Amino acid sequence: MSLRKILIPTLAIVIFLVLWEALVWVNDWPNYKMASPSDLVPAFKQYWQLFLTMGWQTLWRTVVGLLIAIVVGTLLGMIMGFSKTMREALYPLLVGFNAIPKATVVPIVALMFVGAHDFNTILIAFMISFFPIAVSISIGLSTLEPEYRDILRALGASKATIFWKIALPKTLPEFFGALKVAVTLAFIGTNLMEIVSPHGRGLGALFDSGKTNSDYPLMFAVLIALAFLGIVLYYVVVVLERIFAGWAEREAT
Repeated sequence: MSLRKILIPTLAIVIFLVLWEALVWVNDWPNYKMASPSDLVPAFKQYWQLFLTMGWQTLWRTVVGLLIAIVVGTLLGMIMGFSKTMREALYPLLVGFNAIPKATVVPIVALMFVGAHDFNTILIAFMISFFPIAVSISIGLSTLEPEYRDILRALGASKATIFWKIALPKTLPEFFGALKVAVTLAFIGTNLMEIVSPHGRGLGALFDSGKTNSDYPLMFAVLIALAFLGIVLYYVVVVLERIFAGWAEREAT
């Protein structure tokens, strides 16, 4: 990674924090209305052990839910991509399911599996993040040029060979594009459950604790911690994309 690709995002974050601080200062907002970046530093210092513990709990559940979403989403995408009948059958169901606000599903799941907080959290992270993966794989496979398949079949290639040699590489750019979206969605699902569940743990539970105690700097600090974890996981996906699908990247002019 070049120095430019590190400096530019860092500079953008610094500018954002400066503008945030200035906005609070100019409007003379109290921290219970809008905490400033300078208000967050004491919160991080005071609760740093909780941030490490709760942050890890949020992170591992999000990653597990995302991994399950990748497996299930890829399988569904392959089924819909290779079969027009299955695509016509499953697409309306998936779209309808995805249209349901997950905030309304979270309390139902929490009541169905009372006490199974890890399972509940992973389940919601999966439910909210598998859809873009399934759709991207389906579109990538269904738009595969038929002449490629015809040529390989004429040469005696099996369906498995066609998949590994043509279909899979073609879908990788779409897959990683969807995965970048799914990363942020998985964090949303995780934190919804952590906030709603009576047995919640993780950064969502820490946010809810700050709300209960009217500790607004802590609440804003949790939001920044969530943003940081999301950025880290996003760039993990970016690195994987460059390893497995770097050939599809185009430099902007």
